[in-house]
Amino acid sequence: MTTGRRPKARLGSLLAALAITGGALLSGLPAHADEPSAGAAAGKEAPRVDLVLDVSGSMRATDIQGKSRIAVAQQSLNEVIDALPAETEFGIRTLGANYPGDDKAQGCQDTKQLFPVGKTNKVEAKTAVATLRPTGWTPIGLALRGAAQDLGKGETTRRVVLITDGEDSCAPPDPCDVARELAAQGIHLVVDTLGLAHDDKTRQQLLCIANATGGTYTDVRTQEQLTDKVKQLVDRSNDTYTVTPVKTAGTDKCESAPVLTPGVYSDREKFSEHRVYRVPVKAGQELRASVSVSVDRAVARDYGVLLQATSATGQELVRGTDAGSGRTDVVSAGLRWSTGDSKGYASATPSASPSGKPETTVCLVVSNSLAAQPGVQAEPGLPLELTVDLAAASPAPDGPAMGLGRGWILLLVLTLAGLLTGLIFGWIARWRIAVWREN
Repeated sequence: MTTGRRPKARLGSLLAALAITGGALLSGLPAHADEPSAGAAAGKEAPRVDLVLDVSGSMRATDIQGKSRIAVAQQSLNEVIDALPAETEFGIRTLGANYPGDDKAQGCQDTKQLFPVGKTNKVEAKTAVATLRPTGWTPIGLALRGAAQDLGKGETTRRVVLITDGEDSCAPPDPCDVARELAAQGIHLVVDTLGLAHDDKTRQQLLCIANATGGTYTDVRTQEQLTDKVKQLVDRSNDTYTVTPVKTAGTDKCESAPVLTPGVYSDREKFSEHRVYRVPVKAGQELRASVSVSVDRAVARDYGVLLQATSATGQELVRGTDAGSGRTDVVSAGLRWSTGDSKGYASATPSASPSGKPETTVCLVVSNSLAAQPGVQAEPGLPLELTVDLAAASPAPDGPAMGLGRGWILLLVLTLAGLLTGLIFGWIARWRIAVWREN
């Protein structure tokens, strides 16, 4: 029976090693950097979201699952308000909700704050939404300016979520020009647009507004889709409000790519493009990186995003991938790599840093396999957000846990462990049978 205890002990060690490996892999993306984060905000401001709702006459149309557009919007807003995180400062602005007359000049001034941006009394907010009735015109440009004033200025990104069923009927000001104007002010304002109607003019205008501010556009077909999307945008403001992404521009070659330090960065990538960034990694450091690409327009199904870490000469060090099928509007991938992993990669080209410690230039390559559907504009590129972190390298690379984590080695170890366990238990069974026969 002594022999029978040893395999159990070995199996216990194996499971413990696997647990350590799993914990190490799950703990990686993204972690807080040891160095100051690029573009880090003070972190004292609460996330702020202003929802701009179209209540013009066309919202009476009953073409969303047999319900009127306004009824769908109201029900979705009720669910969004119920799910609001406690720290979020949320407000609602309307357009076309108050003036019922035929004077266009007066109707095109009709935008009003329904519920001020701040800590939300959910009962009051839902009561205000319930009073809305489709009424007037569609002054989107004026409403966007009003929403920017509602949110105020600050160091962190604030979001405007525009829900409408048509293009602006009151220009000037043209809403695309207003969006560009707000972006040029550098006030960290992102406008996400959701369209309840599906004509080309409305789609192009809402896409233009979103593109100008780094936001997303969604073509809404169902109430569930509207609810889920607005909740996601509110959650996104909570996830990113402490750090405002720094704008950068990747290149097609590592030698000309921008050098990134730990932080959060934003860029745009064309369909089926590769964009490259450089990260210096010192000896004893571990690079942790993740990328999220927002699919903000109609694309062909079955697509993917690839994040690679390569040496300066193009040799792959590690990669992370993710795939989508049209049922999500964000595709993400992540990776982690340390200088201890570069054994055998002489092409990693280590160099000396100002501190005297050896330094390796790692090239981060973001690639996508997305293709636009017919009639969809390819410009500008898809918004992406890249997170870079440098932490102290884990001691795991030199230990058994990292060895077990190497795919084929793990398979070999598990196979051998299974064979050994089978042999031992077979031997024990034969021994018991022999003892039983003797007795």
